[in-house]
Amino acid sequence: MSVSLLDALESLASPSTLVVGDAILDRYIWGNAERVSQEAPVVLLRADHDEARLGGAANVANMIVGLGAKATLATVIGCDYHGAELTRELEAVGVDSSLVLPTNHRPTTVKERFIGRAQNRHPHQMLRVDREMREPLSADLQQMLLDLLLPRIPSFQSVLISDYGKGVCTTEVIRAVIAAGKKVGVPVVVDPRPGQDYAAYFGATAVTPNRLETRLATGIDVKTTAQAFAAGRKLCDSLGLDHAYVTLDADGIALVPATGEPVLLPTRRRQVYDITGAGDMVLATIGVGLASGLDPATVGRLANIAGGLEVERVGVVPITREEMRADIRAHSHSAVGKICTVDELATQLESHRKQGQKIVLTNGCFDLLHAGHVSYLEQAAQEGDCLVVAVNSDNSVRRLNKGPERPIFPEAQRAAMLAALEAVDYVVVFDEATPHVLLDRLRPEVLVKGGTYSREQIVGWELVEAYGGRVLPMGVVPGLSTTSIVARLRDESQPRLHQPDAQPVTPFVPERKAG
Repeated sequence: MSVSLLDALESLASPSTLVVGDAILDRYIWGNAERVSQEAPVVLLRADHDEARLGGAANVANMIVGLGAKATLATVIGCDYHGAELTRELEAVGVDSSLVLPTNHRPTTVKERFIGRAQNRHPHQMLRVDREMREPLSADLQQMLLDLLLPRIPSFQSVLISDYGKGVCTTEVIRAVIAAGKKVGVPVVVDPRPGQDYAAYFGATAVTPNRLETRLATGIDVKTTAQAFAAGRKLCDSLGLDHAYVTLDADGIALVPATGEPVLLPTRRRQVYDITGAGDMVLATIGVGLASGLDPATVGRLANIAGGLEVERVGVVPITREEMRADIRAHSHSAVGKICTVDELATQLESHRKQGQKIVLTNGCFDLLHAGHVSYLEQAAQEGDCLVVAVNSDNSVRRLNKGPERPIFPEAQRAAMLAALEAVDYVVVFDEATPHVLLDRLRPEVLVKGGTYSREQIVGWELVEAYGGRVLPMGVVPGLSTTSIVARLRDESQPRLHQPDAQPVTPFVPERKAG
């Protein structure tokens, strides 16, 4: 499955996608939660910085751009300070804001979050303050918005409706957008607001409700896979959908087509730090995937990965294809998925660093993989979060004068053997005589080496320490080295003319019979 997901990720195009819905400006105030205030029984947050991020439909558009596609946002915002800030943020990330309609009749929706770190450790949300108007758009504003966006729908490859219940997604707007999309064959996917009446979504290509939204819309309590399938089928039948993506948090996504068998698309368990934006990320991935011509099941699997990565972040953070690729490779059961080119590896490691992970690198020929290698690689993996093994190419091994019979195994086979080890996250083959070029490109936090080396004897130590990295000799398992094993095999392959340790053997002489 993992290799096919990598192929699917590579096949994603850069389609133009329209996002219609409620734009939100997310503001974050970060600081250390130091103590309880003397004024009241509340935690005192000593703020050290704040930032603005795109939320709601604006976040969906931002995430589409993060996935390498083109996004246009159609929404209504206030002619106020926050509306100007939201527009600047859209332009900064490359979202087309030509369909954003400002008005003096309603404010821009703002959600302000206070994020505290306890003893400078991992941050958690402490409080959220909302400023918003939930009343539906007036008839005049609805018509102005539709006049802007409807003529543009034929130019998009997919349309996403992000309904946060803040008034932009009125029944009239939604039905007009769905009808326009159907007319020109553009898929329209809806992330619905919690509620009982989904009639406005009739005729959409798909909806992406979570457990709560599904229960409110269908009356079916979604606790099991069978219940998710039943609820998804009810949504398809009642709303005339092509299919429904019922999102099941840690259990993945239930994909239910209008015709045919439903399927559960499972996901792996994640360390959940913040669920904010996960639904937006799923919607964005589905939109880009369908616009790229992928089948609904493959799109759902990619959405699982993107949504899973999102909950591992604090706040709303766009997930990139590179981060998805790194996640697929890192958790692939196939050794093939771990073997990268230098360029691919540099991209993967950048994704790991964005998650605060420490990179460990070791290098060598790794001819005749043996217990000594396995032992030191397992130790090396404990020194960080991600272990990279750099393997000398066949030409590089020959330049090291290991002997005319080396390497015994070609580089592809050596890389495959290393990639099969659980402790190893990535394998890369390098052609230079030394790893200096590779170290300068990848900049691991830790360089380790197995063998009887001192720190100064490890090739590249001065480069790694110059940029602030650490160099660590790992030692050896006594009696185990590739050179000694090769010598022993060569010796044992020769004819043995003398065995000094052998006991003398008395020749067998048959007994002669008398007569």
